[in-house]
Amino acid sequence: MPLTHASGESPAPSRQTPFGGRMPGGPGDLRAEAHGIEPVPEANRYGGAGRLFTVWFAPNLTMTGVFTGTIGVALGLDMRTALAAVVLGTLIGAIPTACLSTWGGLTGAGQLPLARLAFGWAVVLPGVLQWLSSIAWDALIGLFGADALARLCGWPFWLGALVVMAAQGALGVLGYEVIHRLQIVMTFVLVAAFALIAWHLLDGAHAVAGTAYGADRAGAFVLTSTIALSLTVSWAPYASDFSRYLPRSTSRARMFWCTLLGLVLSLGSVQALGLWGASRLTDQTVAGVRDLLGSGVVGALGLFAVVVAALCSNAMNDYSGSLALQTVGVRVARPAAAALAALLGLPLVLWMHAADTTARFQNVLLFVGYWIPGFVAIVVVDWAVRARERQGAPIDLATEQRRYPTGWPSLTAFVVAFGAAVPFMDTGLYVGPVARALHGADLSYYVAFVVALAVYVPLRLRRRS
Repeated sequence: MPLTHASGESPAPSRQTPFGGRMPGGPGDLRAEAHGIEPVPEANRYGGAGRLFTVWFAPNLTMTGVFTGTIGVALGLDMRTALAAVVLGTLIGAIPTACLSTWGGLTGAGQLPLARLAFGWAVVLPGVLQWLSSIAWDALIGLFGADALARLCGWPFWLGALVVMAAQGALGVLGYEVIHRLQIVMTFVLVAAFALIAWHLLDGAHAVAGTAYGADRAGAFVLTSTIALSLTVSWAPYASDFSRYLPRSTSRARMFWCTLLGLVLSLGSVQALGLWGASRLTDQTVAGVRDLLGSGVVGALGLFAVVVAALCSNAMNDYSGSLALQTVGVRVARPAAAALAALLGLPLVLWMHAADTTARFQNVLLFVGYWIPGFVAIVVVDWAVRARERQGAPIDLATEQRRYPTGWPSLTAFVVAFGAAVPFMDTGLYVGPVARALHGADLSYYVAFVVALAVYVPLRLRRRS
């Protein structure tokens, strides 16, 4: 399953396999995109870096971010300390995502397809994990969207979940340009809606005094920053999926900053809202939002915003999930793969709704991201080594794919990094011995990244041609 075209070539990709197919003709072409993981030829690329801001801003204006923001206060931090932890974690997690986003314009390829350069045949492991993660995120975000729609329309929860998952699946099927256009419009809609939510939420809210001190406070700070980091870095395996149609000439600096600002401003804002309103968000469900906003027009608009935010975010999950499924070798058309991701997310939404939503929410949130730091370290090192070997020449995927690694160095580093991180993990299901000794501080993301570098760099340099 090779990367069949250099990113600078213009021939249209083959339509004889599920990996090629129809591409958008330009901005505003809202017909369904059939194109899969084959690189987008330069002649078919369009758009500017500015659209990366909205495509990363709108999908993160969700109640998931708001409820995540309350965790720092729940762990005993005061408002100022919790806010510092949230900002730090959000920024650290956004930097690798913004860096990887620039690769789409350079190559015309999605993130998991590009990972084959570093992983070779071993890309099956991160590919499957990414596919499963996209389904898990479908459930995390879809849980709130489904509940909001059910309450708004007076439906049973299962019907709200069915409609939300069907709608987001349809957006994932329509593909790249529809998703970009949706996020442009929804940026303005969601900013207005969340401003309204903030106005009502913060009326009567007050900063909660901290209850954690000493080592417990330090541990809570680290855990809060790690949870915030998990939100932004979770987009890293998606990053170039939404820049792959940008022309090669697009400024890398502008792509980086538009992505970074979109992530940091959106997630930072909603988490700060959750922190400040934590005294009133005692019920971290859509019912809690409805109680805060009331049952009138304002309450209905708030519920509508939750539904739309879920669609914006999960359309991207289904789209990237479809590319991940193709990357592991499943020969299914991209639209069908996107629909499958939404279909499989439905029972997970129903499962999360059936019991302790808050506990399951936090556990899934952390577990779906533990593999990502090792993945980022490996693909960045491989990219840097290849760039050095090219000595400034433009990247040509047709040439690069002929220099695939065996897969063993990347697989070894990936597995060792994850294993090394286990003692540092802190979730409701498992607390590692090191995390326990550090008063709940979860350093697993940082440990996985550093260990992956330490293991992979010497192995990668040893096999240089």
